[in-house]
Amino acid sequence: TPGHADFGGEVERILSMVDGVILLVDAAEGPMPQTKFVTGKALALGLRPIVVVNKIDRSDARAQEVLDEVFDLFVTLEASDEQLEFPVLFASGRNGYVGYDSDVRSGDLTPLFETVVRHVPAPAADVDGPFKMLVSLLDRDSFVGRILTGRILSGTLKLNMPIRALNPDGTVAEDGRAAKIFAFQGLERVPVEEASAGAIIAIAGLTKATVADTIADPTVTEPLHAQPIDPPTLAMTFSVNDSPYAGRDGSKVTSRMIADRLKREAEGNVAVRVTESAEKDAFEVAGRGELQLGVLIETMRREGFELSISRPRVLFATGDDGKRTEPYETVVIDVDEQYSGTVVEKMASRKAEMTDMRPSGGGKTRLTFSAPARGLFGYHGEFLSDTRGTGIMNRLFDKYGPYKGPINGRGNGVLISTETGEAVGYALGYLQPRGVLMIEPGEAVYQGMVIGENARDDDLEVNPLKSKALTNFRASGKDDAIVLSPPKRLTLEQAIAYIDDTELVE
Repeated sequence: TPGHADFGGEVERILSMVDGVILLVDAAEGPMPQTKFVTGKALALGLRPIVVVNKIDRSDARAQEVLDEVFDLFVTLEASDEQLEFPVLFASGRNGYVGYDSDVRSGDLTPLFETVVRHVPAPAADVDGPFKMLVSLLDRDSFVGRILTGRILSGTLKLNMPIRALNPDGTVAEDGRAAKIFAFQGLERVPVEEASAGAIIAIAGLTKATVADTIADPTVTEPLHAQPIDPPTLAMTFSVNDSPYAGRDGSKVTSRMIADRLKREAEGNVAVRVTESAEKDAFEVAGRGELQLGVLIETMRREGFELSISRPRVLFATGDDGKRTEPYETVVIDVDEQYSGTVVEKMASRKAEMTDMRPSGGGKTRLTFSAPARGLFGYHGEFLSDTRGTGIMNRLFDKYGPYKGPINGRGNGVLISTETGEAVGYALGYLQPRGVLMIEPGEAVYQGMVIGENARDDDLEVNPLKSKALTNFRASGKDDAIVLSPPKRLTLEQAIAYIDDTELVE
């Protein structure tokens, strides 16, 4: 599973279907912040992990130290005595071998499979009881409709058998029949006639059931307990693209199409929440982090949607004392020693507090911070520039803590076009000294569009369409050739992080 906390919702859902977990740790980096997130969820469910220290052939591998760090992590996460007696294997995934000690340099994966067979318990299943299954994943198929995936906890399901969907609160969502039953072979879904307790299956035939619902025999009235999912921590507004050039790149531009797509996403992804915004033709989309929502936006763009996206904003809460609280993240940064001063200074300006600083080998320093999530918006690009692309930053949602007050946004204003049309090289040549341009000659612009970054801290309205006045007077000398620097191009994530509250990304 991906360790990244932005996609933690998917991990939390499938943990109810597994009997054991393998924790893969880098022999040089050790446990990262995102390791803590998923491992904590697995330990809380009573799963006993198998630890595999990978990349053992790296020149900077420090296997024993990493094992100590894993043990300390488990203790911090309040693992039981049984969970702390975990089996350890050493591996090189690239070279395809696993062994029982850190000197292993050849072989195959047999020790790993033997350890899984020895260590992971068989499914605790009741074959004779009534059929019960908790839905962990939701998928759609153009032929059979909704496909609900989960693990059978008791009983047997047969094709066309009557089934009932129960909401987590015990109310009946719908009644239906098992029109199709699929088992899994590798990543393939294979149709079967029946399946018994302990099997992971997919069912088609219901139209309303969703993730965390219980699918059961109609005689069952008690729903199965669904693992609670951590709430979203930030939100963005997705709205209809109303620029003069709307509809040029995409075919799906209406609010109804956007609403249907977002509703489908929220059904299948429990970590995403969608509500209608107070603004016309706009939707509030809340999720775990910038990366998760960035992936959703990029997926929709590739599907042919056109959208306007607002700046992300954190979801504040109210503490027990009635005061405002905000989400905090743990940030672990590995950086060359020469850049550590710059990083500490920049993080301090974003209201972050340093909790740890230690050498991490190879001339690098590991810095650990606790920072308000809104202070980190847009920092990643700046961080890569400050460290010349050599720094590594990992973030993880930690907790809700006291509100830290206002945090300064970007230092510069923007250049805003006053006209609609195609940009002219002559005009851009004269605008270049005013700041950094984001467009080039011949590019379509419109009134109100951000076309560059101002060198000063205020916004400047400019005309990028102005061409040279032609007269019948001869110039005293030849015209100077216009030399334009390459425009600054922003990726989707950079653009979302760059804008302020009055701007949108189209």
